[in-house]
Amino acid sequence: MEPVKMNKVAGLRPVNEPEIHPTAVVDPGARLGHNVKVGPYAIIGPDVVIGPDCVIGSAVLLTGHVVIGSGNRIFHGAAIGCEPQDKKYRGEVTYVEIGDNNDIREFCTIHPATGEGACTRVGSDNLLMAYVHIAHNCRVGDHTVLANAVNLAGHVEIESHAILGGMTPVHQFVRVGAYSFVGGGSRLPQDVPPFIKVAGNPIEVAGINAIGLKRGGFSDEDLQNLKKAYRLLYRSGLNVTQALERIAADCRLTQHIEDLMAFIRRSDRGIVR
Repeated sequence: MEPVKMNKVAGLRPVNEPEIHPTAVVDPGARLGHNVKVGPYAIIGPDVVIGPDCVIGSAVLLTGHVVIGSGNRIFHGAAIGCEPQDKKYRGEVTYVEIGDNNDIREFCTIHPATGEGACTRVGSDNLLMAYVHIAHNCRVGDHTVLANAVNLAGHVEIESHAILGGMTPVHQFVRVGAYSFVGGGSRLPQDVPPFIKVAGNPIEVAGINAIGLKRGGFSDEDLQNLKKAYRLLYRSGLNVTQALERIAADCRLTQHIEDLMAFIRRSDRGIVR
């Protein structure tokens, strides 16, 4: 942490010292960076580390072993670091790590991992809307959007730039690929490959995520190449193994295509079909 710079005017709060509301309860063991603001009735436990320029809203609970980066805003009633909802958890020391510049909205819950020394991780520049739940051992990348009441079961992985619509439950161990889009009210029992759109219950695929890819700086050539791969994967009648062989033979092997094929090959639960 950077050293606190004392204001020379007697009686004023030191420059860049954390600003803690009088009704908040902050354990002396907690480590708060400069310019942190803690709202009324917030509770911060002894093993919590908060980086600079964070805003901790009213009635927020930060407990357990939690490390939070810089520039995060955590809104009213969020609870981070509470014991995981997992019968395998036996009180071992586990962690939550959160990156920088995230907005964590009202009543979100983020639980630490199960398994000694393990960690639940949320990256940077994410928007977690109200009532999002991130369970034990999850991994969330950067620049994602999890809309209201998205619920991630244990060991879920959300890759960077993915968007999940509201009221979507995600089955344990499922992976959601980069730049994918999941419509609201869907149910995800299997992996969602990168770059595509899915929606519904039961889930259905709906093409590549063209709007999200354009916003992400993908070229027209990139989009055409991914459309070709999508057609081979979902519209050719080939099984997954055959489709991967055709993609490798017929598509330009850009980094995006390599990432798509690698994601599918690593899938333990299988991809949505």
